Amino acid sequence: MSLRIAGMGLVTPLGRGVEHVWEQLLNGEEAQSQLISDSLNKKQYPVFLVPQIALTHLPPHPRLRRSSAISRYAAAAGLDALEDARSTIDNIDMARVALVFAISNGGVSYSKRFYRDLVESGAQSASPLLFPETVFNAAASHLAAILGINGSSYTLVGDGSVGLLAMKMAADLMENDETLDCCLVVGAEEADWLLCDAYHKWRLLKDGPPIEPFHDPPRGTVLSEGAGAIVLARKGAIGVSEIHRGAVFTRRQGAGKVVAEIIRDLVTAADAIIIASANGTFIDLAERNAIRDKILDAIVYAPKAALGESVGASALWQTIIGAQALRTRRLPAPVHLGAAVSGHTGNPTQSDNVIVLSCSLNQQASGLRLSIE
Repeated sequence: MSLRIAGMGLVTPLGRGVEHVWEQLLNGEEAQSQLISDSLNKKQYPVFLVPQIALTHLPPHPRLRRSSAISRYAAAAGLDALEDARSTIDNIDMARVALVFAISNGGVSYSKRFYRDLVESGAQSASPLLFPETVFNAAASHLAAILGINGSSYTLVGDGSVGLLAMKMAADLMENDETLDCCLVVGAEEADWLLCDAYHKWRLLKDGPPIEPFHDPPRGTVLSEGAGAIVLARKGAIGVSEIHRGAVFTRRQGAGKVVAEIIRDLVTAADAIIIASANGTFIDLAERNAIRDKILDAIVYAPKAALGESVGASALWQTIIGAQALRTRRLPAPVHLGAAVSGHTGNPTQSDNVIVLSCSLNQQASGLRLSIE
């Protein structure tokens, strides 16, 4: 089956909307960090937050009144992707649409509040209104209700590569169910102090920007938030040629081997464009070594330097950026590896294929290949 991207939506620290974010990336813009703290701890962490203006014009749906930030980001990106798809799919019947939601950490801020109430004042003080927002499929439930999706709705929980695994699941659904016109794939993340504190204890964060992809030794990353959404259908300008089944590595030292295997399975030309998941951690060296070993002339762009590490949303952000690179024949600067040393940084690109690599912080990896005719 030939599956294609029919619509896309973005909510990022650089704002909302695919074209808006893309133009900022082409202009060299990078998200500005803000410090967040917690009342029980003086430690501050830098994060890239979504600007409030990005959430204007959301529908006045009851589900959004008390929902967490992650649900609002997902709603904005999902609605934008469906609106974009209507230019390709004449009539979208929501009864023939499936939803696949990719998530990593869930509604962290609500989980923290629920737990804090229990610790500080006892179980009788914990509001039951907060409990639904602490479960992983809350955001998918909100989005399905807002869009009127009454059929298939799935939530995949993973790490940075979970968005690509959600794409794979959506492709399988489309292949095996002819009653589906399209699948809406959404990945979302919210930034919270508790999340930053955990990543800091795992020695993955740095004290402040910039994120420096492929630096040796790695210096750490900065967390961000937002959402990405893709409508996967049988019509569209960008083809999804292949989605890797995904792989795991048991130790960080084994990440490079897994990435090399994914590259081997996906790359069909020596001059490939790669949208990497490099984020300032051990991931960068794994990708760099695998790319240099398998495809010496690759043009590599790492969007997390500009957008931050959004975990659950990051792989879909990368996929959307890859699709934009094919549509516009351009890549933002700086290009990080390969052709960058030959003076191609920021120049138009003529490749008809883009590889999206996603190697995550929790021993998962995947990839996909996009194409344009």
